[in-house]
Amino acid sequence: MVFLKDLKLEIVLFEELASTQRYLTQQIKAKKLNAPVAVRAKKQTQGVGSRDNGWESDEGDLLFSFALNIDSLPLDLPLSSTSIYFAYLMREILDTKPCDKVWFKWPNDIYVKNLKIGGVITQKVGEILICGMGINLSPKVSFGYLDTDKSAQVIFLEYLKAFLNPPSWNDIFSKYRVEFDKNKSVFSHIDGHYIDLKDAILQDDGSLIINNKRVYSLR
Repeated sequence: MVFLKDLKLEIVLFEELASTQRYLTQQIKAKKLNAPVAVRAKKQTQGVGSRDNGWESDEGDLLFSFALNIDSLPLDLPLSSTSIYFAYLMREILDTKPCDKVWFKWPNDIYVKNLKIGGVITQKVGEILICGMGINLSPKVSFGYLDTDKSAQVIFLEYLKAFLNPPSWNDIFSKYRVEFDKNKSVFSHIDGHYIDLKDAILQDDGSLIINNKRVYSLR
């Protein structure tokens, strides 16, 4: 257990966990851990992805969850778009090599070129927001990975330190809006359906208008 002093954030490290997200959620609900806190595991055996899907990972990948008090988040951040905010913040940290072409797919996936390398899930427990994140740093059969010289621990700490002076939602969204057209050639799971995003219209709160219906990134 370590403590990121400047952020006043407790960090709990494990060699192995079934799931950082499930562990942290259970600990927060049981009041055994308090926000702000982050949990990282070098290996996960039952990782959780969006829609409760499993997340394939290997030792050396970046696997962590963190909990923040909602009142510590940027005032202009819509709670319905926290997955966009947290994922795009990671995308900015990962995109250190232009050739890697890291981009963010609505509502919660991180891609390199046309392959998914990671994802984000969020959930609210009382007045605490819990976010789980997995980033592939080693080759996978069915997914992509980030080819980087940085270790998982270095990226993890860089990400947490971004919250020392967190950007506003407007700062993040203005950048994402410019890149959103990359989503026009992909599909996304929305309300149990696989939806083509070619006609999706991005709204200021991070939601989409598709076929005259507003949908949110609640993951």
